[in-house]
Amino acid sequence: MSSGNRSEAVDVQKSYEVRTYGCQMNVHDSERLSGLLEDAGYVRAPEGADGDADVVVFNTCAVRENADNKLYGNLGRLAPMKTRRPGMQIAVGGCLAQKDRDTIVKRAPWVDVVFGTHNIGKLPVLLERARIQEEAQIEIAESLEAFPSTLPTRRESAYAAWVSISVGCNNTCTFCIVPALRGKEKDRRTGDILAEIEALVAEGVSEITLLGQNVNAYGSDIGDREAFSKLLRACGKIEGLERVRFTSPHPRDFTDDVIAAMAETPNVMPQLHMPMQSGSDRVLKAMRRSYRQERFLGIIEKVRAAMPDAAISTDIIVGFPGETEEDFEQTMHAVREARFANAFTFQYSKRPGTPAADMDGQIPKEVVQERYMRLSALQEQISWDENKKQVGRTLEVMVAEGEGRKDGATQRLSGRAPDNRLVHFTQPEQPVRPGDVVTVEITYAAPHHLLAEGTPLAVRATRAGDAWEKRTTAAAAKPSGVMLGLPTIGAPAPLPAAAAPACGIG
Repeated sequence: MSSGNRSEAVDVQKSYEVRTYGCQMNVHDSERLSGLLEDAGYVRAPEGADGDADVVVFNTCAVRENADNKLYGNLGRLAPMKTRRPGMQIAVGGCLAQKDRDTIVKRAPWVDVVFGTHNIGKLPVLLERARIQEEAQIEIAESLEAFPSTLPTRRESAYAAWVSISVGCNNTCTFCIVPALRGKEKDRRTGDILAEIEALVAEGVSEITLLGQNVNAYGSDIGDREAFSKLLRACGKIEGLERVRFTSPHPRDFTDDVIAAMAETPNVMPQLHMPMQSGSDRVLKAMRRSYRQERFLGIIEKVRAAMPDAAISTDIIVGFPGETEEDFEQTMHAVREARFANAFTFQYSKRPGTPAADMDGQIPKEVVQERYMRLSALQEQISWDENKKQVGRTLEVMVAEGEGRKDGATQRLSGRAPDNRLVHFTQPEQPVRPGDVVTVEITYAAPHHLLAEGTPLAVRATRAGDAWEKRTTAAAAKPSGVMLGLPTIGAPAPLPAAAAPACGIG
């Protein structure tokens, strides 16, 4: 009888789906939302559920001009599904919810819950309150209620994890609305951060990415200008932690002690993603970026002097209001000088609520497009040239999950080198799992990936691989009523390459 009760309980468990838009911070928040829902008894809907779940959560982004149109279009597609599925609930959170608040329910009255960036921990309570009261619940907090990393989580990777060290931003970039939606910077206690990392390593995680809206400003809230470099060095003392990354730093706060900590801490990877945004001093001033081209290039020069093999990537906005051809040529010059391994280039579009949206000198779309194409072609050639320098090198590659779209057809596996370059390699004879490490020799370079066509020189099974195997086996063994699905996003660290930063981080 008790066995029958357990089966019945499994069958009636409610399923959930979380849809994430925008930046790494939103990806991290979505892991917390999933953890909160599972802690409340929900189970993850099968992969590809496409709205066929008891609860669908939209974790939104507000920085794109058409972000609201995309949201309301997706909500509209769920309306008839909700009509056919009694008890189904829809929740909208994230930056757009923080910005638009009551507007969402007015435009989509079938939405049950609207919550903001500061109170994601309230989601299960708000869903239950909406169910009982049979009316929409709108709750937007103006300040952070609980640091996201204190909440339950369902991580998308068994072997790599985000660790948030701060939330909010003290900068006032004219193209970015994030500070208005996530508030002033608030730092976590260093001891809490290190305790979370140690707990993750104990679970089998071998790679962590320190995450903050302006990650290297860490310490400004607690009055220690060298707090970030001290944190990097402390990560180097955690046994079993093989790789440390961080995103995204701001050039203003990129001090020499940070460069020294990166170079002198063995598990801090030789990789740097630092947004430049423009190479023109005049445009940088209009953006309210607190550095100029010379300062930016000087940081890169120092990083390369300390870490010659470092791969440096960036973000660039093309066509910011008032940008002249001369300004754009300064950006092209900076790109040639910096020789980025990769650059995420964006055509400027008005972001509602930002000062730049109302600036004079909005550039015609055809001009922005033409400049964008020129910049993309230049960076494509530089990326290819820089990747060609990797041919003949022997690299340790951490095997990833979901990184190689053609792996099944080519009988190859994929992973990330220490500098975060994507490497496709020949599958070794012995079994290898995500999280394990293979040593390969690079034989070919393309602009956006490297290829190791020979047999791997070595394979090292890791505790991270063990963790992936344990998690995958457990998921496969779940009863049919509990659909957790297999992780598909892979290691957080490669996200800058897989999904360009989209929210003004850095």
